[in-house]
Amino acid sequence: MDPHDHYVKLETRRQFFGRTAMGLGAVALGSLLNKEAIASGGTPIPQPGSDTTGLPGLPHFAPKAKRAIYLFMSGAPSQMDMFDYKPKMQGLFDKDLPDEVRMGQRLTTMTSGQKRFPVAPSIYQFKQHGQSGAHVSDLLPHMAGVVDEMCIIKSMYTEAINHDPAITYIQTGHQIPGRPSLGAWLSYGLGSMNEDLPSFVVLNSTWSARRDAQALYHRLWGSGFLPSEYAGAMLRSEGDPVLYLGDPKGVSRGSRRKMLDRLAELNQVHAAKVGDPETHARIAQYEMAFRMQASVPDLVDTSNESEKTLEMYGPDVKKPGTFAYNCLLARRLAERDVRAVQVFHRGWDQHFNLPRDLPLQCKDIDQPAAALIKDLKRRGMLDDTLVIWGGEFGRTIYCQGGLSKTNYGRDHHPRCFTIWMAGGGIKPGMVYGETDDFSYNITENPVHIHDLNATLLHLMGVDHERLTYRFQGRRFRLTDVHGHVVKDLLM
Repeated sequence: MDPHDHYVKLETRRQFFGRTAMGLGAVALGSLLNKEAIASGGTPIPQPGSDTTGLPGLPHFAPKAKRAIYLFMSGAPSQMDMFDYKPKMQGLFDKDLPDEVRMGQRLTTMTSGQKRFPVAPSIYQFKQHGQSGAHVSDLLPHMAGVVDEMCIIKSMYTEAINHDPAITYIQTGHQIPGRPSLGAWLSYGLGSMNEDLPSFVVLNSTWSARRDAQALYHRLWGSGFLPSEYAGAMLRSEGDPVLYLGDPKGVSRGSRRKMLDRLAELNQVHAAKVGDPETHARIAQYEMAFRMQASVPDLVDTSNESEKTLEMYGPDVKKPGTFAYNCLLARRLAERDVRAVQVFHRGWDQHFNLPRDLPLQCKDIDQPAAALIKDLKRRGMLDDTLVIWGGEFGRTIYCQGGLSKTNYGRDHHPRCFTIWMAGGGIKPGMVYGETDDFSYNITENPVHIHDLNATLLHLMGVDHERLTYRFQGRRFRLTDVHGHVVKDLLM
């Protein structure tokens, strides 16, 4: 519904019941709504501005993880060049992808007009690592050193074949924009463990490959139809991490406090008159902004980090906005008990010149991601911090564009891709699922993105079928009407 129309409808109801039977209609309506909330099942609707406490009855059971850090590679990493080792492809260079492998799969408009679909074997060397024996390519030497902390899932799949619906799907559970993101659901259901920072924080990283990358929209970490206070708060990579973090000259903390108190009184009057729940969200956000003026400068001041720690994250760790810097910041946010942190890294869309761009991307993220795992573990935080790494879909074994022994590109591939998780109740040192020789179809233990989100919520102590929100006449949830917890992955 259009916000203005929503506002007008709320005001009209309020005026109607206020003028009828001395407001008894409003009392009756409130009673009916309360009964509906109690009797309709699912998750009870929280009081506005209550994100520090979460919903009554949550978590549904003892959580394995208290917090989650999601490292999202926007653009779709090539699984067969990083984790999904396919040695038989070396003998099929420039051979056509067999029809019985493709099985009439839908193609993007970028390759649907190609006369051929020639196989492009990976040019990277793979070795087995750790006690798990996981195959990792030479693009990721640091991740290879921590495979025994990771659970690598090679059998992820989705229905979306283009970037925007695919990233919207895995972030919100639906290909069409408008639904709450994973972090917003966690913030809404479980609340905050730190009153001085948002319960959901987003960090957007710089990247080294070509500049034209897929756009990231605020709706990807937005609250959808949930109250807006549950949306992710993005910290900027340049300048002040939060706009207007400091008070203007001549404005003291005391005067700012008095101003916000008076503003809250005015907003409460407005809320009583109109009944718009977003007014309460606005009050909560003003209060959070006030507290962040003190907490954020301390968060981003990394001068107290040891040289050993900084070296572990790599040479870019002191450059604000880099993936290395953001991984360190993610650990500092986790230390402060921020519920959900999402770190985005763009530029993983290698349709052409993959051997030029993919190594640059891997260099950006390899050492910092491995360091994050090691840093959390040495601080005793990995056991209750869930780390997730992955993208929105995978890449095709067949080449897009020109093919040579040293150069190739890959199109979008939703039927199988690889992610990994670590900590927070996930079985370490595990490789789950399998694909065919072409990394094209799943042959063992398929995991849909709804299953992934159901499992992530489960590790946080949330039953994905019971965390719901009533909107437009029905109850919505992150996993829609799908998804099951992949219990094989749990400790």
